Amino acid sequence: MRVLRAFWKDEAFSIREAHDSIESGKDKPEYTTFQTVVGRLEAKGGLERVRKIGNTWLYRAVISRKSLVSNLVDDIVGLLDGVASPIVSHLLESGKLSKEDLDSLEKLIDSDDDEGSNKSK
Repeated sequence: MRVLRAFWKDEAFSIREAHDSIESGKDKPEYTTFQTVVGRLEAKGGLERVRKIGNTWLYRAVISRKSLVSNLVDDIVGLLDGVASPIVSHLLESGKLSKEDLDSLEKLIDSDDDEGSNKSK
């Protein structure tokens, strides 16, 4: 995710530019580790080479953040036998849902209710 996040910021980055864009800290990956992950993401279709400038390839993200998050959440719900309530309960109990998150969820629920009532007419 940290590697992809660097490539979601712009259209195309070299590995060095993407690595440098990550804030320094204890969890910043070493350059060679970052380079390895870029190679794996390219092999799996998450990143693609866009063009070469001199000896340097520029890469861009192929998979969007929304698509990746959807896939991850679907995988987790699948591990829970298709039941999403433990995830929501954990997020609520741990305080990881902000007021804005809750408002957004309420709007989604209201929107889904409105669409459901229109389908039955």
